[in-house]
Amino acid sequence: MSEANGNVFRVMLRMRIKPGMAAEFERVWLDIGESVTSHPANLGQWLSRADEDGVYYIVSDWVSEAGFRVFETSRRHLEHRQQLHPYRSGGSMTTMHVVAHLPGAAGGRTHEEWEAAR
Repeated sequence: MSEANGNVFRVMLRMRIKPGMAAEFERVWLDIGESVTSHPANLGQWLSRADEDGVYYIVSDWVSEAGFRVFETSRRHLEHRQQLHPYRSGGSMTTMHVVAHLPGAAGGRTHEEWEAAR
């Protein structure tokens, strides 16, 4: 078992998207993502579509909770939320501290690299 790197702070958002707006939501999320990932405390962000219709999960890792809280109260975050708000019909946020990480056999390969190796 590998220790987590420092005090990685993870934020998981569950978002319900209005019917018929999923494709546009995905496009806008990708277009504005740099407003989150360019923050110096951000380690990366993932968008996942659930099997449940209209539900998405956004996972974002931060160097620390303090770093995330600085972003959370910033104008940059407010503008990001405002751009995604028209697509949302509901949601929730869960925060957590990563305790440990077990790397998988595929290592750090991208999906494309993994597919090419199959």
